[in-house]
Amino acid sequence: MNQYELGVIITTKLDDEGQKAELERVKELITRFGGTIDKVDDWGRRKLAYPIQKQNDGIYSFITFSSESNVPIEITARIRILENVLRFMIINIEK
Repeated sequence: MNQYELGVIITTKLDDEGQKAELERVKELITRFGGTIDKVDDWGRRKLAYPIQKQNDGIYSFITFSSESNVPIEITARIRILENVLRFMIINIEK
């Protein structure tokens, strides 16, 4: 099992419940493909370095998870089509 970190920026156009639901949708993608979530680090609302889709702020969350090597590919394919996710990045954490 490899360890990964997923960084997600969610749009601020949603209300608090919508933002939590979108984060739960992302976490459900990880568990659907056999990954286990180790830690969720919510940074909250932060200013973006540059405007994305005419937005200057985003909700930052970082999810550390363990999974097989094919799971990040599956997550990337599905998270890419979520409208409320502005940006995301999955990195492999070396031991």
